[in-house]
Amino acid sequence: MAKPRTQYQCTACGALSPKWSGQCPDCGAWNAMETAVSAPAAAVGSRFAGYAGIAAPQVRRLGEVTGGGQARTSTGISELDRVLGGGLVQGSVVLIGGDPGIGKSTLLLQTLATLPDLRSLYVTGEESPEQVSLRGHRLGLPCDDLRLLTETCVERITTHAQQERPQVMVVDSIQTIYSEQLQSAPGSVAQVRESAAVLVRYAKQTGTALFIVGHVTKEGQIAGPRVLEHMVDTVLYFEGDPGGRYRVLRAVKNRFGAVNELGVFAMLETGLKPVTNPSAIFLSRHEAPVSGSVIMVTREGTRPLMVEVQALVAESHAPQPRRITVGLEQNRLTMLLAVLHRHGGLALYDQDVFVNVVGGVRVTETAADLPMLLAALSSFRDRPLPHELVSFGEVGLAGEIRPVPNGEERLREAAKHGFTRAIVPMGNAPRKPIDGMEVMSAKRLGDVLDWI
Repeated sequence: MAKPRTQYQCTACGALSPKWSGQCPDCGAWNAMETAVSAPAAAVGSRFAGYAGIAAPQVRRLGEVTGGGQARTSTGISELDRVLGGGLVQGSVVLIGGDPGIGKSTLLLQTLATLPDLRSLYVTGEESPEQVSLRGHRLGLPCDDLRLLTETCVERITTHAQQERPQVMVVDSIQTIYSEQLQSAPGSVAQVRESAAVLVRYAKQTGTALFIVGHVTKEGQIAGPRVLEHMVDTVLYFEGDPGGRYRVLRAVKNRFGAVNELGVFAMLETGLKPVTNPSAIFLSRHEAPVSGSVIMVTREGTRPLMVEVQALVAESHAPQPRRITVGLEQNRLTMLLAVLHRHGGLALYDQDVFVNVVGGVRVTETAADLPMLLAALSSFRDRPLPHELVSFGEVGLAGEIRPVPNGEERLREAAKHGFTRAIVPMGNAPRKPIDGMEVMSAKRLGDVLDWI
């Protein structure tokens, strides 16, 4: 049998090299080369056989394959079911990332505790059994029968799992898991990729619903190789201030549901509780109209969400005025102010502009363009907008107001919350009047400036 061949792998980009060097030849990172033992060809073939859970691969016609609906199992947590696309799918692999202390382990422990009809296994590589038990009792969860395993070797984890045969399994976290096939330390690029491959292969072959917890870097991305997110079926990110009360769970990848679906939770003494009406939380209805505030209707996944956009425009005493956004894209604000100057005749080049989305929500769609400009104009002129006004729409570089998807659904959501006026793009004007709501449709930015 051929001996294993020693190679060196970069922890930054994953590049392989036959010899060690102080600098990676591909990405140029210093002191990033670590030892990685590659198995012989025969062993590699057997080790990665059946990765997708197919014992005997064969060529088939697509018409011969029956799609069949994926049977889903409710987790007992409504907001988690929404983000997953309706519930757990047999053999699916879900990766959950988020800042330390955001509530990843708490949510997964609650999930396993609310699944009494399914055999589950909680694998922890970071905490002791006493710590997990303490959290369960502190939250008041019925987890006396929960199967718990403290292990960091992926080969031993799969061995125990084959004996326990769980239907749902949690691995917390992937950065603490290592494979005996490699000599690098746990958390390295090679260990994370190899351990995840073994766990994903086990889940596909046995039909186990698998949750994997992943650490994040200071930039907020999942630590480790980017291929980790490609290997799994669903990627969820926890967002929010760890010291705050509310948490947002966002799906950035989902092979079994809608992408960018949003789940809102409230952190209480008894754990994370789903928030069924998040618009009521993010809306800060002032007793009297205030300048620089406008309500927008954004769409996260399959449901509309109402949030408040606030702006503060103040005279700048610095050589270069500041453009700061929280929850929105900063470069887009700079572009919109240039459009306002060119097509609206209003220059803010000597003003500091601060824009914030209340509640810590991050809005990524272009429907926030028009509310941002309305809030900035209201603050600059110190003229409050009507208290019952909502708005959404995309602003182009030519000064046109472009429509956004699902405009009529957004308006109906606003009408449910008591709003009676709306400024929307011409393309989003409803075909039939909405009871109790006056809709003003604009085609150009100049039309909006004439109304406020």
